[in-house]
Amino acid sequence: MEDILKQIALCVEKGKIAREFPHPAELAGQDGVYELTQRALESGIAPQEILSQGLIAGMNKVGELFQAGDVFLPDVLVSARALSMGMMHLKPYFHSGAVKHKGKVVIGTVQGDLHDIGKHVVSLFFEGGGWNVIDIGVNVTAQKFLEAVAEHQPQAIGLSALLTTTMVNMEPITRMIKTTHPGVKVVIGGAPVTQSFADRIGADCYSPDPQGALEFLNKHCS
Repeated sequence: MEDILKQIALCVEKGKIAREFPHPAELAGQDGVYELTQRALESGIAPQEILSQGLIAGMNKVGELFQAGDVFLPDVLVSARALSMGMMHLKPYFHSGAVKHKGKVVIGTVQGDLHDIGKHVVSLFFEGGGWNVIDIGVNVTAQKFLEAVAEHQPQAIGLSALLTTTMVNMEPITRMIKTTHPGVKVVIGGAPVTQSFADRIGADCYSPDPQGALEFLNKHCS
């Protein structure tokens, strides 16, 4: 039982999506996350164990390697895709209540900004960490963020921006959220964003990488 969970974690870390995919070369011809997750379920391993000891464990390792500069964004994207193949098998168990999310996060790219790669990567880290992510897209107005928070009642919202001209739109969104939903944590990120900017606008968390943001959620929101 332990062995297959370790195999799932390793395949997420290495980006081994499924048997038919040749990447990485060292695991060519072997089962990937897709097959191993299915096999783990068929063997009677609890979905929550597969999530925490397999998928999340593997993505946590990727996060640590990314923080250390030992892997790069393309590697993270491949690992995230492998993770999503395992999550496909677990989604029915989330819906049935057999697997519990830690909480909800609403995430979006702020008004005026159409970039979504960074947001997508962060979303996958959050999902892999056991969070229910509601992605409301790009070019999101403050009003749309407010409506999403009112509808979904999340523990946190994530604001993304890639441009210095659009990151300023994080300030009114943060102010409105803190005024109307003071218990909701505001997490911000993006290339031009800094800790001093986060402090100035009253955001609860800034992280230069997805793993740091996930660690904040796990510590302060779950």
